[in-house]
Amino acid sequence: MADGNLVAQTSQDFDKAKSKAAFSDILALLKPEKRQLLSFYDIKNLIKPKKETYRGMMVVNVSDIVGSEDRYQDFSKAFLPKKEHLRNRWMSIDKAYYKDVILPAIKLFKLGEVYFVRDGNHRVSVARTQGVLAIDAEVVELTSEIEITKDMGLEALRKKVIEFEKKRVLKSTGLDRLVEFRNLEFTSPGRYEELMGHILGHKYYINMNRENEITLIEAAFSWYENLFKPISNIIEEESILTRFPDRTMADLYIWIVKHWDHLKDKHGQNYPLDRAAKEYSEIYGQGKGIRFIKFLRRLFGKSS
Repeated sequence: MADGNLVAQTSQDFDKAKSKAAFSDILALLKPEKRQLLSFYDIKNLIKPKKETYRGMMVVNVSDIVGSEDRYQDFSKAFLPKKEHLRNRWMSIDKAYYKDVILPAIKLFKLGEVYFVRDGNHRVSVARTQGVLAIDAEVVELTSEIEITKDMGLEALRKKVIEFEKKRVLKSTGLDRLVEFRNLEFTSPGRYEELMGHILGHKYYINMNRENEITLIEAAFSWYENLFKPISNIIEEESILTRFPDRTMADLYIWIVKHWDHLKDKHGQNYPLDRAAKEYSEIYGQGKGIRFIKFLRRLFGKSS
């Protein structure tokens, strides 16, 4: 192919790929996560890998590459280019494809079944656009106890992490024997360990004036009856949960206790719990208008 024709062809390839990315963005307005390239550091911070191992050179399926270390905003989930400033570099890689030029191997992080680009985002993008099925890569693998698959978005992975944390914390402490604790649900990672901090603090407070130390199970049941239940009763009586869509009673317990502690430091230790709960709801809760808009988004999102 002549150089002039090659420039025209690669420019056309880029325009088509960028147009597909723009169309994907329009389709993703209600469900952006479905077409969003994953950030390696977002995933890493979420699952907290245990160790890193150099795996060397491998042949990797292009479809298994789902994210990027630092260019996740420049490409769509299908690695289509989204930004005009990518054009020159993208076209130069595309030219190499047409000329059968062998390019250096890309560099990848491996997490579970999927890969994240360290170096070579443009090469992956061109490969996907040209229908290349596999690519040479230098791989570093990070191990995790959380199973990661290529069909997972960030939200699905977050739920997987929360489920893992719940099982680990409750089983290691024996609290999985109490139905009250098996029914506690959080929507953010790290909350079950935070919950254990509350229970251990309650245990310490009770044991201050006792000769025989109570067990963790006894302390947990006391915490549930004397702290969690009173706060959850206020949340129910004031219909506070309705102002926090997609959140749970346990979420609100954690937040209200933090807010209550802040108010007690500011106004004195006798600050009423019910007033703290109402104030938290008024400051941070959503009004009916915002809740209705989010309801419509979820409704149309499910039907799409």
